[in-house]
Amino acid sequence: MSKPIDTTAAIGIVGLGTMGDWIAERLLLRGYTVYGPSEPGSAREVVASADVIFSVVGDTDALDEATAGQDGILAGLSAGKVYVDLGTVSPEAGNELAGRIAARGASMLAAPVSGSLAAGEEGSIAIIVGGDADAFERVEPILRELGATVTFVGERAKALLLNLAVNVSHAVQALGLSEGARLAEHGGVDRTVALDVLKRSAIGSPMLRADAPPELPDKAWFDVLELLGAARVLGYEHRDIAVLFQTFSEMIAEAA
Repeated sequence: MSKPIDTTAAIGIVGLGTMGDWIAERLLLRGYTVYGPSEPGSAREVVASADVIFSVVGDTDALDEATAGQDGILAGLSAGKVYVDLGTVSPEAGNELAGRIAARGASMLAAPVSGSLAAGEEGSIAIIVGGDADAFERVEPILRELGATVTFVGERAKALLLNLAVNVSHAVQALGLSEGARLAEHGGVDRTVALDVLKRSAIGSPMLRADAPPELPDKAWFDVLELLGAARVLGYEHRDIAVLFQTFSEMIAEAA
C-alpha cells in the first residue's frame, strides 16, 4: 500500500482558469504548497517543482496543447511524480497520454470533475477517478479536499467514459431547457422570465439552476462530441446519441 501524500507535498496546477484558481485557493487554505504557471507556456517549470500535478483544461485539444512541446507538462515530468487530469477528454486520448507519461516513470490518473464552480463552493463536486490504484491511494487525501464524493472505478478509460455519460445527461437537460425557453418566447413570454420559471420548476436540476444556458448550450456540445467519439470506438452506436449530435449540429448551423 502506498503512503498517502500529505501537506508537505508541493502541488502544481496547470490551467489557472476559474476552476483552477478555486482549486489552488482551496489547497492553499488546507496547508499545501501550490505552484501555478506565472506566464503562458511555463507548465514545464511548474511540473518540475511539484510532487503532484493537476491539469484543469477544457477538452482533448486543450490537454494536447498543455502537455506537448518543450514547455509542456510532459517535458517536466520525471519518475515518481503523479499527474492527475481533471478535465473531460476522450478515453482514447487519455490512454495514449498515459502511455507517454508511464515511459517517463510517472503515473497518470484520470479524475474528471462533475460540477461547476458553484458546486465546488457549496461542496457538491463529484470526482470520478481511474488509473493506477497505488497512485490513487497517494493522492486520495488531496482529491477529498476538492470533491464531496471521490469514486475510484479502476481503469482510466472507465472514469473518462463514466464522466462523459454524466455529461450527456447534462447536454440533454441543457437542450431541453433551451428548447422550452424558445417555445415560451415564441408564445410571447419574456425569455428571462421563462428561464427563471423553468429553473424553479420540477425540471430544475442543480446543473440547470447553477449554469442555465440562455442561448445555445455550446459547452454541452463539446461533451456530446467527446461522447460520440467514445461511443464509436466502443462500437456503441445508440440512436439517442446520434439524434443529440444531429440536433446540436443543426443549432450551431442556425446560429452561424
